[in-house]
Amino acid sequence: MTRVQIKLPEQLSFSTHITLYQSHINYGGHLDNALLLTVVSEARVRFFKALGCTELDVGGVGIIVSDAALQYRSEAFQGEVMVVRMGAANFSRKGCDLLWCMNEQSTEREVARGKTGIVFFDYAGHKTVPVPQVFLDRLAQLP
Repeated sequence: MTRVQIKLPEQLSFSTHITLYQSHINYGGHLDNALLLTVVSEARVRFFKALGCTELDVGGVGIIVSDAALQYRSEAFQGEVMVVRMGAANFSRKGCDLLWCMNEQSTEREVARGKTGIVFFDYAGHKTVPVPQVFLDRLAQLP
C-alpha cells in the first residue's frame, strides 16, 4: 500500500503553540487521529487572524476546506506543547494548499505534517471565487 508522503518547503511563514489537553487524547494514551485535525484547525484560525482575517472574512469572502492529507511521524501526549507551523502554496485560481508541520516544543520531535486544501467561497452567493488579492498581499507581509 502506498503511503501518503507530504513534502514541505524549508520555511513555513506562520507559527503558533498549542497545548494538548486530555480531550485530545485517545484510549491508547496519545493524540487521537481525528483530533489532530482539530488542533490543525485551531492553528488555521490563528493563521488567518495573523493575516488580519477570519475564515469567514478574507477580503469579504470566506474559505471552505476542499481536502486534507496528513502524515504521522510520532506520538504526542497530554500536556505536550505543539509548535504548528503553516504556510500557503500550490495556488490555483480559486484556492491553495495550507501546508503545515507539527513538532513537540521541547524536543522538536516531529509529530505530524500535512496539507489542507482551501478554496475561497462567497457564502451569500454559494459559489467559489478567485483568491482575494488581500490574502496574497498579507501573505507577502509575513516573515
